[in-house]
Amino acid sequence: MVYLILFFTSFISATLFPMGSEALLIFDINEGHNIYLLLFFATLGNSLGSTVNYFLGLKGEEYIVKKGFLKEKKILQYKNFFDRFGGFALLLSWMPIIGDPITFIAGILKYDFKKFLVLVVLAKFGRYLFLTLTVLYFI
Repeated sequence: MVYLILFFTSFISATLFPMGSEALLIFDINEGHNIYLLLFFATLGNSLGSTVNYFLGLKGEEYIVKKGFLKEKKILQYKNFFDRFGGFALLLSWMPIIGDPITFIAGILKYDFKKFLVLVVLAKFGRYLFLTLTVLYFI
């Protein structure tokens, strides 16, 4: 049950809802739960949450253009920029506040989903691994 709660907390915190999963991960580590399973479920949940953002952006582009929030010409300019530097931006998807919108924008810009998934999983896993190692060795 601990892992399922961590999964859902990580999932929700990766969507556009304001929430964090780090405190729960630290708590679970301190409670002595299996580190590998904690890392797996936190990374899986967070990565799937970012995937939801991607698909919301992918399917919501027409709505955003239709409502006038973004012009198609601007989307094309952003797409060209994102195609060149998007991978580096997606490596910041783990960051609070800016990470979730980056994954949403990747969907709007139709960034290659395979690249998206690899970069997001690496970023999310890296954050949780760093946090886990910090807890294990310094706390």
